[in-house]
Amino acid sequence: MSKILIYLVHPSLEKSKANQMLLDSIPNSDAITLHDLYEEYPGFTINVKAEQNLILDHDILLFQHPLYWYSCPPLMKLWIDLVLEDGWAYGKDGNHLLGKKWIQVITTGGSKEAYTNTGFHGYTTDEFLLPFRRTAELCGMDYLNPFLVQGTFQLNELDLQKESNRYLQFINNLLGGIYG
Repeated sequence: MSKILIYLVHPSLEKSKANQMLLDSIPNSDAITLHDLYEEYPGFTINVKAEQNLILDHDILLFQHPLYWYSCPPLMKLWIDLVLEDGWAYGKDGNHLLGKKWIQVITTGGSKEAYTNTGFHGYTTDEFLLPFRRTAELCGMDYLNPFLVQGTFQLNELDLQKESNRYLQFINNLLGGIYG
């Protein structure tokens, strides 16, 4: 069974019904570690060695965050800059992430149609996520397609529940090695 490290990276989780419902649908399993970066590092002082040691015990790194100004929240960017060090994550002797999987669970207020070349944002979600794909690839990781919940501003309770159920199935598939 794969071990999953879920990085929750939301600067205002209390305001996000969609992310909270996704979080609540994560199954209770010894194979899952939930790590809330904003709770752990409110002052943005990241313990790099602790983070690296945590990663070593897991097969899959799953980052749950909103698409934040076409990218990730600032604490996730800082985490990437500090934790994925040259000589540890990539470069000479940087082989600690080889074969691990990188997955993002992303919520967007805008609809799926807004994230197309002809939509409001003018680019696809995959185009916005290219820096993350390249980061994973540079580190020798397998970049897997993101789990997207889009149009969250328009979702009602039933829609949110459907997305939560879909997320639960997604994580169960990861645990069983089905996704990838």
